[in-house]
Amino acid sequence: MNQSAVLDQPVLPDQSERLDRAYRDCRRIAAAHGRTYFLATRLLEPERRPAVHALYAFARMVDDIVDASDAPSRAAESAARLDRIEHELRARLVDAPIDPDDAPEDPALLAVSDTIRRYSIAAEHFWVFLDAMRMDIPGGPQYRDRYPTMADLRDYMRGSAAAIGLQLLPVLGTVVPVVDAEPAAAALGEAFQLTNFLRDIGEDLDRGRVYLPADELAAFGVDAELLYHCRESGRTDPRVRRALAHLIAINRGVYRRATPGIELLSPRVRPAIRTAATLYGSILDEIERTDYAVFTRRAVVPQHRRLRVAVREHLSASPRLLPVFGEPLR
Repeated sequence: MNQSAVLDQPVLPDQSERLDRAYRDCRRIAAAHGRTYFLATRLLEPERRPAVHALYAFARMVDDIVDASDAPSRAAESAARLDRIEHELRARLVDAPIDPDDAPEDPALLAVSDTIRRYSIAAEHFWVFLDAMRMDIPGGPQYRDRYPTMADLRDYMRGSAAAIGLQLLPVLGTVVPVVDAEPAAAALGEAFQLTNFLRDIGEDLDRGRVYLPADELAAFGVDAELLYHCRESGRTDPRVRRALAHLIAINRGVYRRATPGIELLSPRVRPAIRTAATLYGSILDEIERTDYAVFTRRAVVPQHRRLRVAVREHLSASPRLLPVFGEPLR
């Protein structure tokens, strides 16, 4: 088995206490905001969970900053905050001195920098992620609120989604060289992101964004104006319904491309990743079940279904791990 080695870093007592507290804060963030993600994480071995929580909390922190940039008065501030985050993370990774007045300590930054070093995660995945997030900040040179083609959207997802899968890979561990597992990990991140875009069409329209490729929509007679009309009327036009069915089929194709890569992961983490893939894929089922009513409701996989999938995966892998369900969900 070829897993990324954990680096032995000497940690002073006060530093250890701060780090433990930071990881606990990251766990609370993951529990509060990423229900499907957090449930799947609980199926991992306990020693892996803090690193996954740290990666989630970091991504969530950045996402919240980007969301705040929708207010015109906040866009410049959000861009500056992303720059400060990148500067501080780069400094932490090389042990450069950090002025606490310039960069107040954030638990997500503290925990994620420790995770990067412990698992030898390539820092490039974080810079690519931050660059993609800059594409969501209005007024910036990289800003985009429309994507003409699927290729354009995939270029965005390379940083916003594929990079997340690549960050996680060394934490999860592989049975092959990490580089051999990277294409499937990137594809799974893309599959999750596409599902989010299909689920959140209405919310994204409210923020002035369309994260669906214009050329794919145009093939069914759909443009941004029609999407806005559907949002305002609360009804899904038949043309939009057909376009969404087409995009869901594309999304499922990405899942099919990614799923074989789960077997390249360490055996003990496979149930968690299969659970995440199954549950995220089930969001597409919910969109279809509600007749593509994405403009008036957010497709959510019912709690009983999420638990059933998670229990099934663990019973098939190792009944000894089942006590994880004794922990509170929040």
